[in-house]
Amino acid sequence: MTAFKTSESPFKSNNTSSNLCGVTLMNNQVGAVVAEVMDRQEQVTITHLPSMIRVDAVNRMDFVYDEISEALGEEPGFYDAAEFEENMSTHYGRMVHEDDRTIMFANPEDAAEYIGFDLPSTVK
Repeated sequence: MTAFKTSESPFKSNNTSSNLCGVTLMNNQVGAVVAEVMDRQEQVTITHLPSMIRVDAVNRMDFVYDEISEALGEEPGFYDAAEFEENMSTHYGRMVHEDDRTIMFANPEDAAEYIGFDLPSTVK
């Protein structure tokens, strides 16, 4: 009798943190400019797909509105949270909107000070 060995499933459950966060933008003029600005940040990866643009980062990324406004050829204050939400279709990670930027965090603990979340002590 021959024993068969099956390979480990690539779809198995894994609850460890990926340390990644990201958004999916529309693949239009605004989305392309936002992706271009975000590509200047360290640890940010841009993936252009036919109908969308993926913007993924390790740990954290900041969408600074005035940088994006300038790249779009607009006055400061043009690009804001509403413009960001209009062009974004989905995200993963913790999203925090500030007056001057949207911040994406891979881990909720890193966003705790922004969202008023008091982390419980792990010391007993």
